[in-house]
Amino acid sequence: MTRITLKGNPINTAGSLPAVGSTAPDATLTGLDLADKKLSSLPGKRVLNIFPSIDTGVCATSVRTFNKRATEKPNVTVINVSMDLPFALKRFCGAEGIDKALSFSGFRGDFGKQYGVTIQDGGMAGLYSRAVVVLDESGKVVHAEQVPEIGQEPNYEAALAKL
Repeated sequence: MTRITLKGNPINTAGSLPAVGSTAPDATLTGLDLADKKLSSLPGKRVLNIFPSIDTGVCATSVRTFNKRATEKPNVTVINVSMDLPFALKRFCGAEGIDKALSFSGFRGDFGKQYGVTIQDGGMAGLYSRAVVVLDESGKVVHAEQVPEIGQEPNYEAALAKL
């Protein structure tokens, strides 16, 4: 369990992020086309941008930022992950021109449990915490950041430096 905060109030996640140097869990996520995909089927280095809901300002900013910055690097796939339904993710990505990053929902799988990001208590219980996990081409974790306050943006520079 990891303790984070929401507007300064303590809440807990289901576990901890995969450790740097470990092999990332090969979770199954649901794409915008409602098809399930394994993380291992996505090519290159992977940036997992994990967040509570696409319909909040900080989450939307992280999606826009990673869409622009991380995909400028060669052989990188940005994967946005939340519990939002694929319909909401598709609406947002279409309206915002998110055309380089991929977006997936964890609503049918156990991604949150595998990555330790499911919020356990408070008003956001069941949603994902804000986190960034960077994987190399072989699926090894090279960066893991559990953002301590949900309303705070991730450390983009630290994640991008690992690409």
